[in-house]
Amino acid sequence: MRLSPKGRHAVTALLDLALHQDQKAVPLAEITARQNISGSYLEQLFRHLRQAGVVHGTRGPGGGYRLARVADEITVGEIIRAVEGESGTPPAHAQPGQNLPQQLWQEVSQSLYGVLDGMTLGHLVRRPAPGRHKADLRTLTRAHEERTRSAA
Repeated sequence: MRLSPKGRHAVTALLDLALHQDQKAVPLAEITARQNISGSYLEQLFRHLRQAGVVHGTRGPGGGYRLARVADEITVGEIIRAVEGESGTPPAHAQPGQNLPQQLWQEVSQSLYGVLDGMTLGHLVRRPAPGRHKADLRTLTRAHEERTRSAA
C-alpha cells in the first residue's frame, strides 16, 4: 500500500466535494480554488475516481462532479485504491520465507486498509480534523450547514 500525496489529495478533494455538492455538480475549478490543488492534477485524480465508480461527472454548463453514492458508503480505502492502485502482492509461486519483507509489507498494507476501509467519507465530514486543518474543516462545515438551512 502506498499513501502518497496523490491519495491525500484525493481524500481532501472528495471531502470538499461532499461538503459542497448539495443540489448541484461541483466544478473542479471550485475545488482547486478552495484546496489549492492544481486543476490538471485534480482532473487526473477524478478520472481514476470516476473509473472506480466513486464520482459521477457532468459535462457542459453547470457541469462538475458529484459523489456516486452517499458519503457514508464511500470508504477512505476505496478512494486510496482508486488513485494509487493496489500495491504489489507476493508472487503466487514464492516459497514460504522467500519474500519475507514483501510478505511483511503486504500484511502491514492489509492491516492499514482494514482501518481505511472502516473509515468513510461521511465520517470525515462529521469529524473535526486535528491541528491546522481544524479551522478549514470548521469553515467548510459551517458553509455546508448554512446552505442546508437555506435550502430547507
